[in-house]
Amino acid sequence: MRRSILATAVAATFLLATGCGASGSDSSSGGSSGGGTLHVYAWAGEIPDSVVKGFEQETGIKVTLDTFDSNETMTAKLSTGASGYDVVEPSQYSVQQLIGQQLIEPLDHSRIQGLDNLAEKFRNPSYDPGLKYSVPWIWGTTGLAYTDACVKEPVTSWKILFDQKYKGKVYMLDNMLASYIAALQVTGSRATTTDEAQIARATDALLAQKPVLAGYNSTNYAQLLSTGQACATQAWSGTSMAKAVQSDSNVHYVLPEEGGSIWTDGLAIAKGAKNVDAAYAFINYLLRPEVAAKATDDGASASANEKAREHIKNTDALKNAAVYAPDESIAKADFLLDPGPAIRHFQQGWTKVRAS
Repeated sequence: MRRSILATAVAATFLLATGCGASGSDSSSGGSSGGGTLHVYAWAGEIPDSVVKGFEQETGIKVTLDTFDSNETMTAKLSTGASGYDVVEPSQYSVQQLIGQQLIEPLDHSRIQGLDNLAEKFRNPSYDPGLKYSVPWIWGTTGLAYTDACVKEPVTSWKILFDQKYKGKVYMLDNMLASYIAALQVTGSRATTTDEAQIARATDALLAQKPVLAGYNSTNYAQLLSTGQACATQAWSGTSMAKAVQSDSNVHYVLPEEGGSIWTDGLAIAKGAKNVDAAYAFINYLLRPEVAAKATDDGASASANEKAREHIKNTDALKNAAVYAPDESIAKADFLLDPGPAIRHFQQGWTKVRAS
C-alpha cells in the first residue's frame, strides 16, 4: 500500500544508523532559478500534466517531473545528497523523517503567497507545526465502506468490522498500521499512540477479530462490496472507492465516529536545491485556488486548498465522501504519524495477528 509507513520507518532508521544525509550547498537563503529550470519528484498521478504545463507557460520555467510510488524510494533518493531535485512531495509522516534527517529545507514564509487558502485542518498540522517545512497539496482518509444490500443498520463505528453478525463478510486492509488504526480507536486510544500497553490492547482486539474476518484485502475491496462478497470493509478513500460509491447506490464510504485517519501529500524544498526561486514560484502557483482545483478535476484527488472548492468543475467529487470526507468527520480524524522506536511494538503484535 502506497501509504504504509512501515517500510519508510525501517528505511529511516537504517539511514540514521548508517549516518546517511544530504550534502551539497545550502540554498534556503535564496539563489537563482537555475536558468529557468525546476526538477520535481512527486507521487505518480498527483500533480496533473495540466498544472505543470500551465506553470511552464506562465513562467517560462522548464519543469522536469519524475515520479515515485513510495516514500521510502523518495527518501533514499534524497539521502544520496545529490538527487538533483528541487521540489519533492512527501506524505505527512515522511515530512517528519525528512526533517530529522535534514533532507528538506525550512520554508521562508515571506516568499510564499496563499497559505491562507488552505483548509483549517492543514494550516497547523501535528506533523509539521506552522508548516515550517511543507505545504499540503492533496489529502485522503482511512475509513469504512459498506453496502446496504446486506447491512441494514446505521454504520457509524469501526465496531461493525468486529461484529460476529457479519462473520465471513468483513475485510480489513492488508496493511499493518492501517489495521491498527481501527483496533486502537475501537479500544479507546488514538491512532497516533506509541504507548506499549495501548498497542497491546489493540493487538488483542485484532486477535479476537480474526475469526470474524473473511480476510485482509488492500486491492479489490471496493469490487467485493459491489458484488456482495463483502458487507463491510476497512477502506482508503481514493479513485477506486470513489468510483464504487458513484456507480453503486448501495455502496457508501464513511469515517467512523472514533475518528479514522487522514493523510496528506505536500510540497517541500529538497536540501541543497539549486533552483530555489523556481521552487517557490511553483509552490505559489499550486497554492492558487484555480490551480489547486485541478488536483480534483484532472487528478481525482481531494485538494487541501479550501478556496479551490469554488473552482472545481467536478461537483460530484465534492459530494463523494470517498474523495472529500465531510468537514465534520475529518475534524476528529488523526494524522497518522511516524511512530519512531514504537514501530517495534506494532511489528511484534502484527506478527502474532497474522500467525494466529
